[in-house]
Amino acid sequence: MSVSPDKRRKMESALEQIKKYTVVVADTGDFNAIEEYKPQDATTNPSLILAAAKMSIYQPLVEQAIKYGIANGGSEEEQVTNAMDKLFVNFGLEILKKVPGRVSTEVDARLSFDKEAMVSRARRLISLYEEAGVSKERILIKLSSTWEGIQAGQELEEKDGIHCNMTLLFSFAQAVACAEAHVTLISPFVGRILDWYKENTDRKNYEPHEDPGVQSVTKIYNYYKKFNYRTVVMGASFRNTGEVKALAGCDLLTISPGLLGELSQDHSTVTCSLTPQGAKQCDLEQVHLDEKSFRWLHNEDRMAVEKLSDGIRKFAADAIKLETMIKERMFNVKNGQ
Repeated sequence: MSVSPDKRRKMESALEQIKKYTVVVADTGDFNAIEEYKPQDATTNPSLILAAAKMSIYQPLVEQAIKYGIANGGSEEEQVTNAMDKLFVNFGLEILKKVPGRVSTEVDARLSFDKEAMVSRARRLISLYEEAGVSKERILIKLSSTWEGIQAGQELEEKDGIHCNMTLLFSFAQAVACAEAHVTLISPFVGRILDWYKENTDRKNYEPHEDPGVQSVTKIYNYYKKFNYRTVVMGASFRNTGEVKALAGCDLLTISPGLLGELSQDHSTVTCSLTPQGAKQCDLEQVHLDEKSFRWLHNEDRMAVEKLSDGIRKFAADAIKLETMIKERMFNVKNGQ
């Protein structure tokens, strides 16, 4: 039976329905694009900040970061690093004016295999937020889910009370290690898993419940809830609204403004797919991983190995582009151009 336009307008959107089961997070550096969707939190990454930093509306944030880098002195490399950190924090501060919850700010992906450097950079980012009057409770530090990144996350959580968001997570091994490290949150990537299967198998189309990215996050969520881990799951990197709706009930979902817009116009019925009660019924065995067993289990997953390394390279490449842009602008400021 067809639904009249008047009745359809009165029906809740898919986005409104998802918000009943899941904390909705906006995945963007373009903070002006998120207000209308009223997300609880927001996430950023080097690629999103690079895209936003090119927009004319955000040039004052870039200019302020460059001036900060110059004013703090040091070598050119140190000035650029300080400006980069300040730029990421500047965007985070503006986002926090738009969302009631937390913002995720990412540590440079080029540090992904250096635990000490990741810990140091995370502390630096938090100190910049605190200098601006923002408590660390409103910040999630994003770290690559390498073995070194996971150990950095554990140290930051235990010693500094700094909350971490483990990103570029593709394998069950990564998820287990993160849970055992007692980090605050993980971001398993849904869409990039789907991308890999489309590129490396003959199958090109998947229904949402058959989507390998959806299945991966579902397994991780069920494992965490079955064995009472406190780490929460935030599905990320979505390619379509079907993936988002199939994960309703996940602790959090971080969604691009484009897909948030589609969901706000979608009036189909959304059912809660993931529940702690359902997880308890799942046939899963608890595993424990030291470094050797982590590396082996992760290495057995070709998709995860390839997508983790690819993700680090892409975030690093965008960080270098951003760095180059800042260097050029910094040179112009110093030379009065």
